[in-house]
Order: sequence, then structure tokens, then C-alpha cells
Amino acid sequence: MIAFEHVGKRYGGRFEALAGLDFHVRRGEMVFLTGHSGAGKSSLLRLIMRLERPSRGRVMVAGHDIDRLHDSQVPFYRRQIGVVFQDHQLLLDRSVFANVALPLEIQGVEPREAARRVRAALEKVGLLHREKALPIELSSGEQQRIGIARAVVNKPALLLADEPTGNLDPQLSADIMRLFEDFNRIGTTVMVASHDLALIARLRHRVLRLRDGRLIADEHAHEVAS
Repeated sequence: MIAFEHVGKRYGGRFEALAGLDFHVRRGEMVFLTGHSGAGKSSLLRLIMRLERPSRGRVMVAGHDIDRLHDSQVPFYRRQIGVVFQDHQLLLDRSVFANVALPLEIQGVEPREAARRVRAALEKVGLLHREKALPIELSSGEQQRIGIARAVVNKPALLLADEPTGNLDPQLSADIMRLFEDFNRIGTTVMVASHDLALIARLRHRVLRLRDGRLIADEHAHEVAS
């Protein structure tokens, strides 16, 4: 599903955010991305989202070199990826329903079909009963679950999450990770950037560990805590 081939990323000609990355993620796999602050986790995810382009090497997604996508193809490509952010990025003046519906609205999905998909996504994250609420009325954990519902409403083949539990307590963090596992079990490829090594170790999925922009370990989660 994802392949990095000798990938490097420089900013401003000097700062090397990523260097010599080589790894593959299989379709339907769940993988954690770990490393210290500034290790390159967000830069790596931005390359997959095609928000950045590699300075060298190739980033392949579903067999395609995404650096070769024409600008007109990029919006369609990004619609195939669900993205969850640490800060939720919800629109505070729109209801929960409207926030989740936004990707479908942009795509021009017929309203009745959009409503069906939105309610299905909200049911999966356990918040269908809050569809009329505003984000400010929700807890941080509920807001994060709304962000996840919005990310999966298109039924993406690939789901990316950048520090999705950074502001949550341990129990809520575990709940959010279980949601990612639920989506992975139905075939979605999932990559989660996180610094919570204890939680990652309990979940026992593959872990890619970065240090100063380099991949220093590709291991099973139980090896991370040892």
C-alpha cells in the first residue's frame, strides 16, 4: 500500500527532516510511527498526503509514484486518504453532523446518500446521538471521535493519524486506539504517529521508529517497551 524508496526531505536547502527512508506497509496493515519531537513523523505523513514532495527518492502509494501526479489529480488522490489530527480541526460554528458531512459536501455527494454515510460513521464512533451538537459542547475525547468519523466517512483505503491522543488521558487514548483497530479489522490500512510507547506496546502492532529523520528500527510493538 505504501512504499518509501530511498526517500529524503530537505527544507530550505539545509535542514534534513528525513534521510534515506526505505520501508513498505502492506495493504490492510496497522503500523505505528514513533520517535522524539522533531524526528520527522509529521514530515513523513505529509509526504504520504502529498502536502510535501520528497527531495529525493520515491513515495509509492497503491503502486503509484505520487510525486508524478498532475496537480489536477492531487485532490482526487487526497480524497482516498482519511486524516486525523491531534487538534481535531473541527469547524466550531457547524454541528457535529455538518462537520462529518464536509468531505462529502466537497465531493458533491447527493444529500440523502451523504446523510446515510454520516450517520453510519457517527454510529461507528458511538456519537450518533450527538449529531446536532456543536463541537464546543463535546469533550476532547468526543471531539477526537468526531474527527475520526469525518476521516472515515469516505470509506478511505488509507487512514493516517498524527498524534491523535496527545491531549487525552490514558483511558480515552486507549479508546481512540481501539477505534483505529476496529477500522483496520475491516481492511483499512492504518498508520498512526504517536509518542505513547506504553500504549503502543499493549496494542502489539508493527512499529517504525524514527530518530533525526532516519528509520532506526522496524519492529513489533512488544519490542518497543523492552
